Amino acid sequence: MKALKLYEQAGGNASAANEYDLVKKQSEGINILLTVLLSLIVLLIVLGNSVVILAFIVDRRLWTRSNFFLLNLSICDFLVGAVSISVYIPYKFTGKWMLGKFLCKLWLTFDYTTTTASAYSVVLISYDRFLSVNKAVLHHSLQKRHSQTALTMTLVWISSFIIYGPAILLWEIITSTNNLPEDICRAGFLETWYFILGASTLDFIIPLLSISFFNIRIYLEIIKRSTKRQKFSISNSSKEKVKYIMPFSITSNTVLSSPQTNEKGDSSLSPHTDHKITSNSPRDSEKSDGHNNSNKLSQDKKAAKSLAILVSVFIVCWTPYSFLVCIRAVCQGYCADFFYIEITVWFIYTNSVINPILYPVCHKSFRKAFKLLLERFIKFFLI
Repeated sequence: MKALKLYEQAGGNASAANEYDLVKKQSEGINILLTVLLSLIVLLIVLGNSVVILAFIVDRRLWTRSNFFLLNLSICDFLVGAVSISVYIPYKFTGKWMLGKFLCKLWLTFDYTTTTASAYSVVLISYDRFLSVNKAVLHHSLQKRHSQTALTMTLVWISSFIIYGPAILLWEIITSTNNLPEDICRAGFLETWYFILGASTLDFIIPLLSISFFNIRIYLEIIKRSTKRQKFSISNSSKEKVKYIMPFSITSNTVLSSPQTNEKGDSSLSPHTDHKITSNSPRDSEKSDGHNNSNKLSQDKKAAKSLAILVSVFIVCWTPYSFLVCIRAVCQGYCADFFYIEITVWFIYTNSVINPILYPVCHKSFRKAFKLLLERFIKFFLI
């Protein structure tokens, strides 16, 4: 993710020749090991997220607003593995860009856009869970509005492109500089600290604050409802001990019965009273409401836990890199060693591997969809 950044940051204020020398100094054995490792990461990312995308195609039960946001994240991760990292691997180990200026800019734009869209997708997922827990009625009304969901996802991609795309494509024109040789591919703004800080604020800090806000609100709402539920249970328990003197009401209806013959042989219509006993106790309806509320609370707790896992992985994988990039930009490349930046980029790559594993683990609907996909896959090859 932002794959080229790890190589770009290696240069800092150094020359392109120093960047190439840095790569050449790495031992051949380490390069082979890293190539195998990166190739394995690419394979896992592509396969894992392909399964998620295919599950959506096979099982239409997944077609809800909540799951479409997960699909958007999966598409981002798939593109990172299939394009960003795949193109980056040969560039990293040769130290030379051999695809020309145009493809360089195109690749950089694609790379920055997909990774930023990935961060924004996590924000959307958090916001959707927030609505599910805190504003259930509104959330339910939005689930089948696929056109609105598609528009939201489109806006995510457009905003992600706007942050970096114009700067990558037009930086040389705006600044009237063209200092990079043909065999070096990196964004021109990497040494401009105020741009880096501004862009990092938009593509990481604001998403991080938004995610934290939504998760805190979800947590507080669940705590509030759990406390209310406990009080309700205690109240019901106390009511069970109360002895009602008259828990029932008796209603009397007088009707004319069929003709009866008295002792004298006279026929007459005699009144007959029916007594109906009905319960006035509200406990049955209270129990029903309490059961429904308990189920909803249990579902919200599970959703909150799955979101917490997804968000925690995102924060752990993204924070070190974003922090080091900002620090390096402020100190003009002198206070953040290239070795540590490279490690943090691998953390980001790992995020795209973990996400497709989390979907079936945390979501029952995905487990069912994966099972259905596996059954069709086996059936296809057995026929």
